[in-house]
Amino acid sequence: MTIQVGDKLPSVSLTKMTNHGPEKVDLAGYVAGRRIALFSVPGAFTPTCSAKHLPGFVEKAAELKAKGIQEIIGTAVNDVFVLSAWAKAGGAEEAVTMLADGNGEFVKAIGLTLDGSAFGLGTRGQRFAMVVNDGVVEKLFVEAPGEFKVSSADYMLGQI
Repeated sequence: MTIQVGDKLPSVSLTKMTNHGPEKVDLAGYVAGRRIALFSVPGAFTPTCSAKHLPGFVEKAAELKAKGIQEIIGTAVNDVFVLSAWAKAGGAEEAVTMLADGNGEFVKAIGLTLDGSAFGLGTRGQRFAMVVNDGVVEKLFVEAPGEFKVSSADYMLGQI
């Protein structure tokens, strides 16, 4: 079943790169008590994700924070080393916290997987974004296949 507005985020383990190396993070606990923006892409370093999705959240970080967003989280079904390199390459290290969903547990738990096997990508996450307040989905923006409209930082800003 696909996650809906009003649902709680699941307690799944994601991985964050720290100064001491990879660190496991329980998503439900990590977002508890805070209002966050979370976006997910099919893959780091892929064309739309690198040219539009990540840069939009970097550019709009201050505006999102002015609207009450305390942290911006980016995720993908990639390993933590890839997401860390992507954040660095995209100039996102200060604006976006990358949480790797290396095994796709998060996107499976919320019903937003994507079959990218036709492109050699295997199971990935769909392109989506959400505003989460104290672990509960406040706003949810899921893209139609092949589109990039409703999961952008600009769109999110217009909805909060």
